[in-house]
Amino acid sequence: MNNRKINYMTSFMIKFWMFALVAGFTFVGCTNLDEEVFSEVTEDSFVPAETDIVAVMASAYTPLRYIMGWQGYFDVQEEPADMFVTPTRPNGWDDGGTYKRMHFHKWDNTQYQPRNSWITCFNGINSANRVILQIESGGLPVSEEQAANIVAEMRALRALYYSMLIDTHGNVPIIASYSDELPVQSSREEVYNFIVSELTEVIPSLSETVDQSTYGRMTKWAAYHVLAEVYLNAEVYTGTPQWDKCIAACNEIINSKKYSLSANYRDIFSAQNEGNSEMVFAVPYDQIYAAEWSAHMKMLLPDHRLVFDMESQPWGGSSCNPQFIDSYEATDKRLSDTWLMGDQLNAKDGSVVMTLVKEMPSIYDCTFTDGFRCAKYEIEPGATGALNNDFPFLRYTEVLMMKAESLLRTGQSGVAAQIVTEVRMRSFDNPADATVTGAELEADTTVEYGTLAEDGSIDAPGDQSPVQYGRFLDELGWEFAAEAHRRTDLIRFGVFQTKNWYNHTPQGDHTIIFPIGLEELNTNTNLKQNPGY
Repeated sequence: MNNRKINYMTSFMIKFWMFALVAGFTFVGCTNLDEEVFSEVTEDSFVPAETDIVAVMASAYTPLRYIMGWQGYFDVQEEPADMFVTPTRPNGWDDGGTYKRMHFHKWDNTQYQPRNSWITCFNGINSANRVILQIESGGLPVSEEQAANIVAEMRALRALYYSMLIDTHGNVPIIASYSDELPVQSSREEVYNFIVSELTEVIPSLSETVDQSTYGRMTKWAAYHVLAEVYLNAEVYTGTPQWDKCIAACNEIINSKKYSLSANYRDIFSAQNEGNSEMVFAVPYDQIYAAEWSAHMKMLLPDHRLVFDMESQPWGGSSCNPQFIDSYEATDKRLSDTWLMGDQLNAKDGSVVMTLVKEMPSIYDCTFTDGFRCAKYEIEPGATGALNNDFPFLRYTEVLMMKAESLLRTGQSGVAAQIVTEVRMRSFDNPADATVTGAELEADTTVEYGTLAEDGSIDAPGDQSPVQYGRFLDELGWEFAAEAHRRTDLIRFGVFQTKNWYNHTPQGDHTIIFPIGLEELNTNTNLKQNPGY
């Protein structure tokens, strides 16, 4: 780990806990008013620096680290989709059927992965609201300008959490203040309108700076990115598409010239990726100070400890659906940049530790080496059960691809193809292989859908109707594999609720959102279960 990251995280945590205590005593108060002064610094004389204010706001950001944590947002977005599968292995991985329910879309209101998203997002929302209340009530000694900036940033972060909840659960309470009252449920369209309104109002007040001081924070460009994503999925959320608004939001980011495509695809996901030119909004991780990143432990085999010279032994659960692997073009370097395939070599002596095969006979019974494994995120020598890699939650390539999709859907396929070609160029040695046309992007998907028999043949084709713009959906899969995108993309293209893949068959339109958790229903009588559950 580099010294810059160590110094940043160390100072961040020290300041966060110090000011969390100060803020807590300021906000809660006490009954004993006899004060004993232990320092010359009092609340009246303390003037916080910008870095101190960041520490106060930290509690609203830290819940985002659940994304790559155990059964976090990554699982919510990938386990029900057509790319990742977690089958039963010789060392277990049945886990009470939790991964099978996600694959089969047969979850219920006790399923932990979606409940974890609900709980964690509302933790973040409540923390943002608490910071806003502290500022607006004068609980923190900040200037008028600082107060306005903090409130704007917290509202933008709150909108980010709601952009996740509108996608996973749809009909959720809008909590716009810190209160102990039971919140009232809102419709998905009301949540959509709230997100758009909040972001539109605060964007003029957000920072345009892109450097270490705003890294991992909601800037104007991060807010535009979230707004573009919400517009991109507006037809799913409200029934009314907003392609032109999506393009406009993307253009704000593009025209800022603050970001650029990374020359090397792998660099975006390296262990020291915090300076990458694509990072519009990153979730910082650190194997010591922010150690929630554990997704790699699920995706790698136990013997990958020898392959990557790791200190910890991975658990060996998830692998890739062979149908998705077969969709890659032969010359696309993103295949090998994302997936571990074939012989796995010992880092010390080069001997073959194991050989991974593409085939996966059944979700009920796979060997250790069945299925290609994900290694998109760099595994450093000596890696533990946590990684240093920051998660590229919002990155510049997505801005370009959101614009391209919106252009494609509004009859501008030629311009869309130019953008997609630009993105593809870094992943093909031959420029001709990287070039795509509008007609190609309008064509059907290259994924051969249908449930698989144990010999790998399709034994239940299911719905074989063409997927409109399916070839563009493929591009999204190849570019954003293992980035917690796939479920949302499949829903937008009508695949999630209609197609068969691996051992999965569709279960109905209601599955595009998850049920509200049983415990949440029992503790809040204002909540009504989502339709179909």
